[in-house]
Amino acid sequence: METSCLRLRFNLSPTSAAYAAARNYRVGSLPVKLKHLSSPCLRLSSSSSLIWIPRSTSSDADGVVTAPGSDLAPVPACARTFTAWDMASLWVGLVVGVPSYYLAGSLVDLGMAWWQGVATVALANLILLFPLVLTAIPGTRYGIPFPVLARSAFGVRGAHVPTLLRALVGCGWYGIETWIGGQAIFLLLPAALKTSTAASSSLIPWLGTSPIEFSCFILFWIAQLGFVLRGMEGIRELEKYSAPILICLSSALLCWAYTKAGGFGRMLSIPSRLSASQFWAVFFPSLTANISFWATVALNIPDFSRFARSQKDQILGQAGLPLFMGAFTFLGLAVTSATESIFGRVISDPIHLLGQIGGLPTTVVAILGISLAIVTTNIAANVVAPANALVNLSPSAFTFRRGALLTAFLGIAFQPWRLLSSSESFVYTWLLGYSALMGPIGGIVIADYYLVKGMELDVSALYSEDPRSRYYYQGGCNAAAMAALVAGILPILPGFLHKVGILANASQAFVAAYNNAWFVSFFVSAIIYLILSSPGRKSKNA
Repeated sequence: METSCLRLRFNLSPTSAAYAAARNYRVGSLPVKLKHLSSPCLRLSSSSSLIWIPRSTSSDADGVVTAPGSDLAPVPACARTFTAWDMASLWVGLVVGVPSYYLAGSLVDLGMAWWQGVATVALANLILLFPLVLTAIPGTRYGIPFPVLARSAFGVRGAHVPTLLRALVGCGWYGIETWIGGQAIFLLLPAALKTSTAASSSLIPWLGTSPIEFSCFILFWIAQLGFVLRGMEGIRELEKYSAPILICLSSALLCWAYTKAGGFGRMLSIPSRLSASQFWAVFFPSLTANISFWATVALNIPDFSRFARSQKDQILGQAGLPLFMGAFTFLGLAVTSATESIFGRVISDPIHLLGQIGGLPTTVVAILGISLAIVTTNIAANVVAPANALVNLSPSAFTFRRGALLTAFLGIAFQPWRLLSSSESFVYTWLLGYSALMGPIGGIVIADYYLVKGMELDVSALYSEDPRSRYYYQGGCNAAAMAALVAGILPILPGFLHKVGILANASQAFVAAYNNAWFVSFFVSAIIYLILSSPGRKSKNA
């Protein structure tokens, strides 16, 4: 529990000098007694107390670091208000978006039949559901976000490494989503402007896109900031009320395609363009890419699950992810295949498709729906983790809002128009590439909580920089976690360098490791971490 001046402290001895001082601390001329501060949201016992600490202060005379700013403080039970519906609404808002639609089209572009694409997506999200729920459980139990949970495995200072890696990927995704929103604005421009010289990408070659499209990107970037800066409660309300709207708009698009195309017979009859051997060569990288699609959120899901009322709420709310992604993938494939019958050509980009539907009123409504889908996905999936990572890095310099603002600026630096230049660059370079970073972190965090720590954490120690603290390790970093992280990334690196053209040749073993980057890195890092954290090894090194 925390206000601007009160922070809940755990396991503080009632005989300590700090406790005695707090019981009689004066605010102005009024003494503050702990016994007068009880409420439904705050229960005091001999093992917990309230200390008057300015928000900018991070430590006290006892060397104990308090919750570094209210954004990372443990959420008290009374403030955990997310129901199963709220968690499900969060995922609906995340799933219903242009990147999910684009991912479905990418699988067809790679040669899969519609049912193979849907099955690949559903299977990937079913697999991901396990680490997703496992990582969410400690967030709900202790009310702590991902940067604090990561301290258990990586150390109070070493946790900066995984949180910043997660933040970096979030910044890239933020840029991708914002670019798509800018494309929606571009669609509304007059035809004369879209065909003018300013719409040519050759006008400023080093930019990589046209000045008009870049301006639309910046315009959407600015408009989105109003939602970004509202914080977690604003995110909850936005996701809660937008989910039904997005479902209705998606259903309307599917009904339109079905009616105009005279059914989905063509889609159902299109066979795979891949032979049996070719299919498996495409399937495994595609499966990994689809797991990577939400592997980012699977890492920082405690940022949301800490607000859940119970474990039942967070598990039930997230259980529908494979169904949501499978259904939306079918919608994307069905509508894309229907466009060939309707327009005489395949239109896989939903932004361009909406420009062909109806008149201006229909286009405006459709663009508003696209914008809502982008904002809901972008804020929840790509702002919360980077913002919290920056607060964790420097509580005195960053708040959630400042972290979110820096995330938005870094999203521009990623030049998302280059990442979306083709299906291959999107799936094989972007999604597979960053899965080599997300997999090891997930493996280490899960192995640490369930197998090394036995599902028991000392919350006060997670906020302590006392060298004697349980999670201080060596200089604030856990060497075992760092070694395991590197061990998980190294087998993937040659395949990645070969894919981006830096290495001319790479062995088939490294190529296979890269095509299955998330699986390989996840299990390698988890196993290495368990070996290095074994009791026998610890006693030998002591």
